Formats: sequence, C-alpha cells, structure tokens
Amino acid sequence: MPISAIIFGARRQRVAPLVYEAFNWQHGVFIGATMASERTAAQVGRIGEVRRDPMAMLPFCGYNMGDYFRYWLEMSKRMTRPPKIFHVNWFRTDEKGNFLWPGFRENLRILEWILDRCNDRVAAVKTPIGFTPSSSDIDMTGLKLSQGALEKLLEVNRKDWLEESKGIKSFFKQFKKDLPQELWQEYENLLTRLKSDE
Repeated sequence: MPISAIIFGARRQRVAPLVYEAFNWQHGVFIGATMASERTAAQVGRIGEVRRDPMAMLPFCGYNMGDYFRYWLEMSKRMTRPPKIFHVNWFRTDEKGNFLWPGFRENLRILEWILDRCNDRVAAVKTPIGFTPSSSDIDMTGLKLSQGALEKLLEVNRKDWLEESKGIKSFFKQFKKDLPQELWQEYENLLTRLKSDE
C-alpha cells in the first residue's frame, strides 16, 4: 500500500504550531530527529521540561541513533515518490494555560488538510520551519474557537524558534561524529531562515 504521509507529533505549549509540513524528505528527517515534548505529571522529571525523543523511537532503538537517522536519509534514494512529512501539536495553550485546540475528533480537520496537501489540492504558507496552512484552508464548519485562536495555533514565532534551536544544537552534539552531516546542514538552514527578514 502506498504511503502518502508520515506524521510526527509532540506536546508543546508554545513553540510548535498546530501542523506544519517539511520542505522535502531531508528536512522531514530533521523534523523527526528533533522531536521534543514537554514532560507531564505522568512522566519522570520536572513538569514542562523539554524531552527530546526523535521519531518517538529513543526508548526502542537498539542501536546508535545517528545510524538510525542515516537510514532514514538513505530511504529517499529507494523511493520514487517519498511520502510528505508533517508535524502536529494538539497541545498549544493560551496565556492562561488553556488548550487552544479541542483535539479528539476535531483532529480530523487537520488530517484533511494533510491529505489535501498530499494530493496537491491546497496551497500552504512558507515559514522558516516549514509549510503551514492558511487559516482559510482548515475546515472550521461547526467548530467555534475563541477569537484569534486559530491564528495563534498556526503562528511561528522566530524568537521562540531561535531559543529552540539552542536545544537542538545541544541534542545533536551528543552524537558527535555519528550525526549525519545532512542534519547539521538542515540545522544551519533553519538558523538562516529564522534570522532572515527580521
């Protein structure tokens, strides 16, 4: 069965928008490799602390994660049409800590946009971190959010992402020479995009 999309997800109160799409396969591997969630009361560690878990595989990968990333990068050479890669975050909150997106069955609205992107039915907004939807391209029929919530959900804050990039750099350094150069290149590309047009 053909695979049209790969979806990574994380739990972030601020940084990651509701959904965004990688520019290409290599950039998508970078997105997966830098996945991070904030700890909850159900996890060991300080609540809110950012925990890196690339591709949600860190506890399950029985060999060097640098080699695992390399395997992902090499997969594109074996595919005639690599799946598009997306990142979702259902957990963005407002200033009072309330969730901006209702989640559950409403997530289908975002999956619909993802499918539309895979089938070239809808455009997207280019941001420093990837492609995001226009608010008008998400089906909001019968769903009422607070005023400005959807725009906040899709916002990409350069200052927040520049701060996030420090954590990415620190995480990547752990792999030393085992980290594929392509991922360092994607990191540098991200910094360049974040610092341009400021």
